Order: sequence, then structure tokens, then C-alpha cells
Amino acid sequence: MRDDLKSRALAVRENAHAPYSNFQVGAAICTPSGAIYAGCNVENVAYPEGTCAEAGAIAAMVADGAREIAEVYVVAGSPMPVTPCGGCRQKLAEFGAGDVRVTMATTGGVQQVMTLAELLPGAFGAAHMEGDA
Repeated sequence: MRDDLKSRALAVRENAHAPYSNFQVGAAICTPSGAIYAGCNVENVAYPEGTCAEAGAIAAMVADGAREIAEVYVVAGSPMPVTPCGGCRQKLAEFGAGDVRVTMATTGGVQQVMTLAELLPGAFGAAHMEGDA
């Protein structure tokens, strides 16, 4: 795991807008070129209209013209590492191969590492859209 990925996720977590849950999450993703994009959760009083940290990082990456994830780091102030939600797992799988490393961490330093394929076995992908077989 890249230290700069971890530090970006921890830093952006501090900017989370979580006035309802008080559960701040930060995410940072790295592309094959080494570029890092970060995002934090942004809650909305009209649940479930908020945005997850992973989705924010992906949006920043796409807005910059990048389309491939090489590594992911997600951090939250929880007693155990928090996994990306189901929707974010699918969003990560849109831009990352099954072997992409996802580090999930707590602000206290506990970490768990899994691949995208382990987080989302049987992911729905572009191959499913290729017409009748």
C-alpha cells in the first residue's frame, strides 16, 4: 500500500459532510500512472441522496480524464475496517480489474486488504452487455 494513498484518504476524510451520521469516510484511488484522486462522503438530509467517498474519488478521476483504478484505500473512524457499500463495489469494478488491491482501514490503524474480486464476486460487467449468446 502506498503511503501517499493512505495520507490522502485520511486528509480528505476530515472534509466529509456527515452532520447526520457523524460517520466520516475518506477514499483515495490511484491510477496506473500514479495519479491519486480522493473523495469523502457527502450526506444529505433527504436520505439516501448522499454520495459515498469512493464515488467522489471515482468522479474526480473521471473528471480528470482517467479511466483505470490500480489501487484503493478507504478509511473511516470505526472499530473495524469498513468495506465499500455494494453500489461502490460495483462502481470500483467499473474501472478496476478483479486483482486491484483495496485497503480498508480505521483511523486507529487497523487495516484489511482484499481484491475487488473478493469484494464483489461475480461482478456485473461490460461483457454482460454484448448481446445475445
